Amino acid sequence: MPAGPAIAAGSPLNGLIERVTFFSEETGFCVLRVKAEGQRDLITVVGSVPAVSAGEWITAEGDWVIDKEHGRQLKAFHLKTMPPNTREGMEKYLGSGMVKGIGPVYAKKLIARFGEELFEVIEKTPNSLEQIEGIGPKRKLQIVQAWSDQRSIREIMLFLHSHGVGTSRAVRIYKTYGSEAIERIRANPYVLAKDIRGIGFKTADEVAHRLGIPRDSVDRARAGLEHVLLESTQNGHCALPNDELLAKAIELLEVGPVIIEQALALMLTGGDVVWEQVGDQSLIFLPHLVRAEKEIAQRIARLATLASTYPAIDFEGAVAWCEQRTGKQLAQSQREALRQILRNRLTVVTGGPGVGKTTLVDSILTILRAKKVRCLLCAPTGRAAKRLNEATGLEAKTVHRLLETQPGSGRFLRNEKNPLECGTLIVDETSMIDVPLMNDLLRALPSHANLLLVGDVDQLPSVGPGNVLRDIIESGVAPVVRLTEVFRQAAHSQIVRTAHRINQGAMPDKQMPEAESDFFFVERQEPEQIRELLIEFVAKRIPKKFTLDPIRDIQVLCPMNRGSLGAREMNQQLQAVLNPLYPGELEVERFGYRFRLRDKVIQTENNYEKEVYNGDIGQIESMDPLEREVVIRYDTRLVTYDYGELDQVSLAYAISIHKSQGSEFPAVVIPLAMQHYMLLERNLVYTGITRGKQLVVLIGEGKALWVAIRKNNTSVRHSGLRRRLQESAAIEQHLAE
Repeated sequence: MPAGPAIAAGSPLNGLIERVTFFSEETGFCVLRVKAEGQRDLITVVGSVPAVSAGEWITAEGDWVIDKEHGRQLKAFHLKTMPPNTREGMEKYLGSGMVKGIGPVYAKKLIARFGEELFEVIEKTPNSLEQIEGIGPKRKLQIVQAWSDQRSIREIMLFLHSHGVGTSRAVRIYKTYGSEAIERIRANPYVLAKDIRGIGFKTADEVAHRLGIPRDSVDRARAGLEHVLLESTQNGHCALPNDELLAKAIELLEVGPVIIEQALALMLTGGDVVWEQVGDQSLIFLPHLVRAEKEIAQRIARLATLASTYPAIDFEGAVAWCEQRTGKQLAQSQREALRQILRNRLTVVTGGPGVGKTTLVDSILTILRAKKVRCLLCAPTGRAAKRLNEATGLEAKTVHRLLETQPGSGRFLRNEKNPLECGTLIVDETSMIDVPLMNDLLRALPSHANLLLVGDVDQLPSVGPGNVLRDIIESGVAPVVRLTEVFRQAAHSQIVRTAHRINQGAMPDKQMPEAESDFFFVERQEPEQIRELLIEFVAKRIPKKFTLDPIRDIQVLCPMNRGSLGAREMNQQLQAVLNPLYPGELEVERFGYRFRLRDKVIQTENNYEKEVYNGDIGQIESMDPLEREVVIRYDTRLVTYDYGELDQVSLAYAISIHKSQGSEFPAVVIPLAMQHYMLLERNLVYTGITRGKQLVVLIGEGKALWVAIRKNNTSVRHSGLRRRLQESAAIEQHLAE
């Protein structure tokens, strides 16, 4: 029963927001403490708004209710906020951190000097701000820019909220489209799903519906088809079979096939998609992936026909000198591999852990440098590049840094018109490189340069579209060296032995956790038992026994992100144990995560301006509520994020095995359960195990491990690259004849 009279229409509650107790950017739900007109005590108001800040003025209509925990409050069915126009409200508003560069101290000074005219001063005569001690030209520009940004972001929030969309991505939308954001969305709301991370097709479709786009319109069908194709690239495909594309679009759009087929016909005619027959499949491609596959095939096939451009080398003498120089004796298989590399313009080297890939690369570099051949080294991730650098003693860059990514556009400065300056390019962890990136890398290779592709083809393929390394190897076009001999030093490692056993379809030897080994499989049946034991291992047992830091040195790798043993849930559990929130410490809640000082985090997309890339792992170094910024340390680099940019990172106490590719960690702990059934495959477990350097612990169901090991039918990726490689090779052979 209501505690007070219902507020009748036309009799709203008006007041100043004293404090924002809770606000969800996803839903707009808020709990406010309000100093209301004619009321002595603060009133709790519950409702929904696109954005809210302390100091703003609100008008609310609703019903008085009694909450069991929080007592009397106004449950508002209509809630409107307005910019503050009193000195008290303006000071609270600015002091809340809404405008970067102004905190409580500067808010008080500014209001004391300019009073109610302050907002007009910021907009019309901003130079006057420099009258305040501590505000110079730099801070003045920061305040003016932040004020302008905030107004634009709020306009976007209001627009999204009025069309039934959560406003948490407003900052990202503003950064993507700028001041034209609302016009761009009105013109084509489906760009939201295409351009804005975190906004799915259904959200964009809801905006389109509210803007009056009919459900059976051809434009909607085209957007749906494009979305299905783009989504398939995130699952590793370069194309989809025609029937599968149509079926997925019909399911997504919930319309009949006629309109979908009509839209597809228009897209084919307009060149928005490309149809090709690959084997017995009728495939639909996005045009940029067709172009990339064709260019890769032509360049690889051409390189494969050419002899190396190395200077004359006495092979036996060079090998003997190299062995003496490095102190490492080359096995017969490595000598033959070295001979292949020195003979061919292009060579692919593949093999599992402990088979001497690194020794081989180090040997070829030693010989080539003695012959004054300029060598460049790269790998897909920062961690992989760092490992390559440590193994060879030479500078190794990420592929993106090597190709000189341009901030903003993400395009590469290095290409066929501005090639790399080298005689040999060595690419490590090639299994991680997708079709678009391999094309960019080959475009930048000088016409005279030799190319060495190194990678483990039995690991998981790239996260992006294609299966480049496997396609090159299985096409039979390029010279391939497959190293299989596990060397004596590596053979002592149970990690290496287990990885090879699993790759051959055999279960690992069981080891008791107390035994002297670097690999353990501890069986537990229930998810709760697996989770509890995993946390105990990470927080206590491994740090104590192996003297490792639980945050920096131990990495939990999960087969998937969702579920009670998925990366997302495990992150919440591990954060609570490894990095609890202490009294007085700051916590920032954004995009479903609570970020704290010392948290381990992972970058989840390429950011060319900040020069951090998908998969980079760092640690939160500092948090500034005044500037609304978080600083993350990646190795030796400090990178600053605005609060609104935190959707680019997530907690990294636990990450997916897919995200761990190219990385190596002192200790790895992997939960395995039948709840992961859909993703359980041999190459998944194999990849996870090979990420551990000193220690690997598997915790979970023996049945789940057996299912994964037996399941070796590597998921099919729809692509035309292998066929294109073979066709291009046939053309090269014909020209040579």
